[in-house]
Amino acid sequence: MPNWTEIDAAISTTAGCEFRGLRRRPLGGGCINAATVVESGEARYFVKINRAERLWMFEAEAKGLTALAETSSVTVPAPVCSGISAGDAFLVLEHLPLRSCSIASAAALGAQLAALHSSQQPCFGFESDNAIGSTPQPNPQCDNWVEFFRRHRLEYQLGLSNEAGRGGSALQAKGARLSDRLGGFFAGYAPAPSLLHGDLWSGNYAALENGAPVIFDPAVYWGDREADLAMTQLFGGFPQSFYDAYAERFPLDPGYRVRRTLYNLYHVLNHLNLFGSGYARQAEDMIDLLLAELG
Repeated sequence: MPNWTEIDAAISTTAGCEFRGLRRRPLGGGCINAATVVESGEARYFVKINRAERLWMFEAEAKGLTALAETSSVTVPAPVCSGISAGDAFLVLEHLPLRSCSIASAAALGAQLAALHSSQQPCFGFESDNAIGSTPQPNPQCDNWVEFFRRHRLEYQLGLSNEAGRGGSALQAKGARLSDRLGGFFAGYAPAPSLLHGDLWSGNYAALENGAPVIFDPAVYWGDREADLAMTQLFGGFPQSFYDAYAERFPLDPGYRVRRTLYNLYHVLNHLNLFGSGYARQAEDMIDLLLAELG
């Protein structure tokens, strides 16, 4: 367990006023980090805890949250401080009172995500590597999206599964064929490097008490905006009002219908590497569908 006195001192230093946590409320539901809400009077913080060697993940998350906030398009919890205490890494975030999104909140999020994706730069990647779940996510800067996605998303995840002996030789062979033909999905389509949340599934968004949407737990990088939209549809999907509001402001290319499966393959392969071989069949089926699209 961390030394909470040390964490209180880190908060005090950053906030510029003394903070001493009087109540600590552990939260459940996380499969990667432990989480606690720390309170003192009206001051309240959200604290993530993990092993000391995972401090880099927290530091990368803070960079991603800062990058998202700097676009002034979406609401995210502000990072406060991070460090190591009693052998544990910690990340302190602004505490936001959250509730489920309404149809109107989802529509507002769609509009805001379109605005976020309008934040663009010349290169894909990010200023540093980060994590998708607890898997390292390499983000070297690259001016070719197909090459970036091939090497640092698809082949990277396939390599991890191969090293761990997950998925078998059929998955690796099919993955290699898909990698070789990846350019076929981008004929007539050249994505611009948009700032992405990177891990935008239904568990990573909510709303404030006034209905304003909030996104959190990012894996930020500059990439094809379709990758963010694709993940919103991987685990159940968002309300239709979200997609309608997004499309009204930033219509999608018709080829998204196929590339959605390509981008979600990255996350299914990551689940294979995080949670085991139960995802191997789904990954193979997705590759089969993609190869069939290429003829």
